Amino acid sequence: MKQKQILFLHFSYWLLVLSKNIFGIITSQNVNIDILNLTIFTASFLGFYVNYFFVVPKFFNPKKLYLTIVGFFVGVFFFALFRYSLEEILLPKIAGFRNYAEDTSFTYYFYDNVYYSSLTIFVSTSLWLFTYYSKLERERSQLIEERKHAELQALKTQINPHFIFNSLNNIYSLVYQNSEKALPAIEKLGELLRYTTKDLEKEFIRLDQEVGYIESLIELEKLRIGNPELLIVEKKISQSGVLISPMILVPFVENAFKHGDFRGKGFVVSISENLGKLNFYLQNFKITREKDKVSGIGIENVRKRLEILYPKKYELHIKETESEFIVDLRIDLSV
Repeated sequence: MKQKQILFLHFSYWLLVLSKNIFGIITSQNVNIDILNLTIFTASFLGFYVNYFFVVPKFFNPKKLYLTIVGFFVGVFFFALFRYSLEEILLPKIAGFRNYAEDTSFTYYFYDNVYYSSLTIFVSTSLWLFTYYSKLERERSQLIEERKHAELQALKTQINPHFIFNSLNNIYSLVYQNSEKALPAIEKLGELLRYTTKDLEKEFIRLDQEVGYIESLIELEKLRIGNPELLIVEKKISQSGVLISPMILVPFVENAFKHGDFRGKGFVVSISENLGKLNFYLQNFKITREKDKVSGIGIENVRKRLEILYPKKYELHIKETESEFIVDLRIDLSV
């Protein structure tokens, strides 16, 4: 709860108390009663904030309830002390009368004021507890957000090295074969690295930029594939301004190239968006071999980021058979 809302609660309470006292003064025809209304209001105000700022913070312990009860009676003590000082010490000297009999002891005064002070001390304690737990909730929410941000940053740092590792493997193969495609591949990799270096620092980028990464990646991979015409990419984006977290879709395409079977085969990538609803579909053939132990880094990374960034706003279905790998991802990117 914001500070302004807390102040509003304090203001509302004292407005009610003042209204009650003003009504009592208006309807009363006894000056002495009017003065006593003023002294009890002053004692209530002082007791309220001594309890609020000093007593409750000192005695409150959620694991030790008895301390909170002790704190309540300490708050009553201060209320009684302030009222006793006003009505039994100050009033006789200024106005010539007192509220209680002259021989009334402070012990009785304290006992009698448990009733009169209960509402004041209860409201004071309740408002402090309300403020205390509101602050705890804000801090908890802030810690969750900071932890999410830190986790996202850590996940992002996994993407770039993994992508570079895959691409360099491809380029190494071309260089080893003295292929004339090696230099264009290096150039394409440089373009992709400029994209990732610039945009991975951002929380969100335009969807068409993410699609651009995929198209550049496919162009890079086409240099080493004998039948690039079998790599089919379909896209239909209605709103270029739709935002997405960078490198959400790219790892699936990377995974397809890393583990795909392109010996006379290809894959299909379909990306469509309508009114902020994204549908990403990928189907590729697999090489039947023992699974690479680190092949799941990119996919697992995406799962974690989707859960953090789009909770309850995405559906990810992955179907894997001996020969095929299919990804069907739907995300609600609308704000």
